[in-house]
Amino acid sequence: MNIRKTTMKDLDQILSIYAYARKQMRLSGNPDQWGEDKPSPELIKNDIQNGSSYVIIDPISNDIAGVFTFIIGDDPTYQRIENGSWLNHDTYGTIHRIASCGTQKGIFRCCLAFCETLAPNIRIDTHECNRTMQHLLESNGYIKCGRIYVTDGSPRIAYQKQIQPATSNHRP
Repeated sequence: MNIRKTTMKDLDQILSIYAYARKQMRLSGNPDQWGEDKPSPELIKNDIQNGSSYVIIDPISNDIAGVFTFIIGDDPTYQRIENGSWLNHDTYGTIHRIASCGTQKGIFRCCLAFCETLAPNIRIDTHECNRTMQHLLESNGYIKCGRIYVTDGSPRIAYQKQIQPATSNHRP
């Protein structure tokens, strides 16, 4: 599979992928994480304009099989963590809004492999009802660090994976 930056021409396909992902979340007992309308088209457009949105391309069909946002640098929602602590306070990248169209296996691992080459630490969060994502993260070496709150105030389980050894002696 190949990964490339998302373009505005991809928007309709991405919106379909997110609609499919919301349906799958509801079916697996996680109706609240993205509700009926998240991520919003405005947020997706902003991700594209900022250059932080990526698509995963199915090598056989050349169709978009997955989408995610990856941002290197401080995430405001990760400034405060409860019931735990981050593994370190070094530079990190954050994965947000990962979704698959459901036709291709390995989307999640492809995303992780890509992001893990770009940042020394990766942080990601998920809803407490998203058991599928929790399992995927933990089976890929991500460590549950505590609870954070996203911009709407709802709690999320925060994970981190240290890709490279910490560059400082400062520990949380």
